[in-house]
Amino acid sequence: MSADPSALLALAEPIAVEVADHLRASLTGAGPAVSSKSTPTDLVTELDTWAEAHITERILAARPDDAIQGEEGADVAGTSGVTWSVDPIDGTVNFVHGIPGFCVSIAARVDGRTVAAVVASPLHGEVFTATLGGGAFCNGTPIRCAAPASAARSVVATGFGYDPRRRTRQAEVVARVIGQIADIRRFGAAAVDLCWVACGRVDGYWEVGLNAWDHAAGALIAREAGATVTGLEAGTDPSERFTLAAPPEVWAELGAILVDAGAADV
Repeated sequence: MSADPSALLALAEPIAVEVADHLRASLTGAGPAVSSKSTPTDLVTELDTWAEAHITERILAARPDDAIQGEEGADVAGTSGVTWSVDPIDGTVNFVHGIPGFCVSIAARVDGRTVAAVVASPLHGEVFTATLGGGAFCNGTPIRCAAPASAARSVVATGFGYDPRRRTRQAEVVARVIGQIADIRRFGAAAVDLCWVACGRVDGYWEVGLNAWDHAAGALIAREAGATVTGLEAGTDPSERFTLAAPPEVWAELGAILVDAGAADV
């Protein structure tokens, strides 16, 4: 089957919107059953597993030879060369508490490179999309990252891990960084953070400990909006070790601040 990025996005976008609408509607009732995974604060709900199963079913119905990898355990081998990275609810803690910032994130990767992406944020009413070389959009309108004058004038987002000891170390990094930038924001969903870099709401974002499904869609959207999205070093890919996204004007300066603050050593 074709691996055309536009065709892959045309498949993924309505699926993400459908799931996002269902998640939003679910908040009007008693709420989903909640359990935990790696730590007591690493939450998972019945709707996380439902959403991943639904996305997997819909994609495979249209493209049965594709591979799928998802946060809640989806691991489907494929032969087409296309792999889907799925985070059915990025920001589950936000979702459980009804806080805007959770989202549905779907990315299509070809030979390890993301070529199509959609991030649907239900309570913001926003759907971010991108295709490789095709630009980035929010609700169909082209978006572009900010162009801050310096790191000192940049508002930067970050995220914390689930392990309490790591969170404590990350908070110590924030204390060392915050005096060198304009301010810090912590929204609670990596895909949303990356999309907000893309549309210029924040001037940068960093986090340690992300999986591929956390950053695959948001990273493409940010890149297509003009941001530089890497690991800690220039030219590297985002990874569990480090993810840094910022406009080119401040990427190197912000990266140096984070290195000096020990942001990668948490």
